[in-house]
Amino acid sequence: MTLVLFSTEGCHLCEQAWSLYQSLGYQTPLETQDIAFNDTLFERYGVTIPVIAVCNQAGAVSAELGWPFDHTQLQAWLSQHGIN
Repeated sequence: MTLVLFSTEGCHLCEQAWSLYQSLGYQTPLETQDIAFNDTLFERYGVTIPVIAVCNQAGAVSAELGWPFDHTQLQAWLSQHGIN
């Protein structure tokens, strides 16, 4: 399982989402995926970033949390999906 932040360079909301995750102190790395260089990702997330997603071994998204979210919502979502 991989935890991914779909974002793009210069996105202040994406920076806020990253900071929220970091502030919770989880050990699971949060990988960043820039949607600007992938047409499929840009089409899917272009107007909804930041999005945090749980991806399986093949890279398929199994769960997503789209902005806006706060500490409480993010923590509840991460716990629901077994992220520690």
